[in-house]
Amino acid sequence: MNHIQQSAFDLVAGLKAGQFSAEEVADSFVRQIERHDTAIGSFLRFDGQQALQQSRTLDGSENKRDGLAGIPIAIKDVICVRDQVTSCSSRMLESFLSPYDATVVEKLRQSKAVMLGKTNMDEFAMGSSTENSAFQPTRNPWNPSHVPGGSSGGAATCVAARMAPLSLGSDTGGSVRQPAAFCGVTGLKPTYGRISRYGLVAFASSLDQIGILAHDARDTALLLNHCVGHDPRDSTSASVAGEDYLAGLGNSLEGLKIGLPREYFNEGLNPEISASLDQARATFEQRGVQFVEISLPMTSYGVATYYLVASCEASGNLARYDGAHYGLRKTLPAENRDRSENELLRMYRQTRSQGFGPEVKRRIMLGTYALSSGYYDAYYLKALKSRRLIQDELKQAFQQVDLILGPTTPTPAYKTGEKSANPLDMYLGDIYTVIANLAGIPAISFPAGFSAEGLPIGLQLQGPAFSESRLLQATHAFQSQTDWHQQDPQMTPAGDPS
Repeated sequence: MNHIQQSAFDLVAGLKAGQFSAEEVADSFVRQIERHDTAIGSFLRFDGQQALQQSRTLDGSENKRDGLAGIPIAIKDVICVRDQVTSCSSRMLESFLSPYDATVVEKLRQSKAVMLGKTNMDEFAMGSSTENSAFQPTRNPWNPSHVPGGSSGGAATCVAARMAPLSLGSDTGGSVRQPAAFCGVTGLKPTYGRISRYGLVAFASSLDQIGILAHDARDTALLLNHCVGHDPRDSTSASVAGEDYLAGLGNSLEGLKIGLPREYFNEGLNPEISASLDQARATFEQRGVQFVEISLPMTSYGVATYYLVASCEASGNLARYDGAHYGLRKTLPAENRDRSENELLRMYRQTRSQGFGPEVKRRIMLGTYALSSGYYDAYYLKALKSRRLIQDELKQAFQQVDLILGPTTPTPAYKTGEKSANPLDMYLGDIYTVIANLAGIPAISFPAGFSAEGLPIGLQLQGPAFSESRLLQATHAFQSQTDWHQQDPQMTPAGDPS
């Protein structure tokens, strides 16, 4: 049996029924990783023998049919796993061994999931293409000359390439949803506070949220069931009880109202994505959905607001990486030192200049400038006011509609290197995703077609706070009528001349 083609939901059912062993499942995915990851670069660290040993131990235990027992899961390298390197794809933390598990990893251990390894990402989650990793690029399995999106590029590609049935990423401005769209998988950013951020290395603390990448809404709901819950170690963790997200997937959409913001259909939207939106609307209408045209004029301020807020918070969060406490520490040889320079300041300068990559430096400098005396009111304070207006606008919209439908990205995946020389052009690719992070609401990207070049197209549903069940229900209904989420890229193993 080819387990890599099975959904996580079906793998759980088969393992519980004793149709196959956890070791057989793990072996299938380990072989797929060994066959294809050299060409794709999803994983920074992968230990196939450890995964097989975990599954053998599980097969021999009495609780081998609990929770996610035997299901392989990949973890983005911004989430702490005890006694493993958590590098955030940065030279700054390339040798940092986490002394503890993130709360979400604790929950996965309790559910008996099998850890496959840590996935590649843009450095400190700053980027939209996974080209900013300090260690390796990640390639889109649908076309290796194109980017997979970011910053959770490794987490998305390992699912798309059938190297893992499920993975965890993080989403600060679209870092789960955008790579999900580019790679043809389903990506959920939950409500801010729904999943504990304890053990998630901070980029922008008021925006960061751990998210899920899977093939479909059902597998997403399955993993979400094991990740949510209040955590006293995270002061931003919501005191809201979790739900059984699988329970309502089959509910009718009859009477559901979905908003279509007129601002989403602008000249910057790729015509093929616009056509996919039209087709998706027809599919939803067949299920009884009513569409309502709405207006979200603050959308045009989303990117500027986001990059100011995120960069300012990053400036503060990354100040701790100075070479004095942990991580990289760089000093010049004695013969190259300027004797007039303070020794401590020299160490700080060397550590930060060599430890951070260009994109991280760019955002630290932007944030530091916006927070500096004389500019705080003009930039950061104004961004906070804009953020509040965006939140208020969405609250008003959700008084009219239950969900909002739109593109996930303005275009399908672009070529590697195409936007590297123009960061602003890359930032504008986040126009449809940053709003959900600024407002703290949940959003999901799901496959909805392909471009003429054969690249996946993703669409996005957004809902009010804590409406994950409704988002998953609507996505599941769409996927019950379509098969975009079941398509697989045609990959040639590294070294195979065919």
